[in-house]
Amino acid sequence: MAVIEELIRQEEDGSISFGNYLMEEKKKVLDFEVQGDLYKVKTYNEITKLEKNGKMLMEVVPGATIHKFLLTEHGAFFMVEGQEDVQLTLEMESLTEYKILIDDVNVGKVKTNMAGKVTLSVELHNNNMPYVKVEKIG
Repeated sequence: MAVIEELIRQEEDGSISFGNYLMEEKKKVLDFEVQGDLYKVKTYNEITKLEKNGKMLMEVVPGATIHKFLLTEHGAFFMVEGQEDVQLTLEMESLTEYKILIDDVNVGKVKTNMAGKVTLSVELHNNNMPYVKVEKIG
């Protein structure tokens, strides 16, 4: 896979892919509609942000490309691509426990606070594109 030249797109399976970590200057797409929801993406080499209906969903530092992002009642599922290790912040359900899996390896669990934020780091090396699962426990 490669960066998303159009900055955001809907995939055939209903997921979305977004971000372009190769850009030197900030670019954004506003009001990208998927199943009645409006998404906004801002991206470049230093940061990638995704909002849904005006609410932050994900922030990635430094910038990255997120492939096949799917948010369900069970959690968030996606692949991440970038030039170096990234830190991701996801907006999930508040006061909920999640387990974090990277390429099906359980790397821990976290309980969200009132704001519902989950922060995790993902190592990117040898052009790998790890599959990240943030799954609700229980």
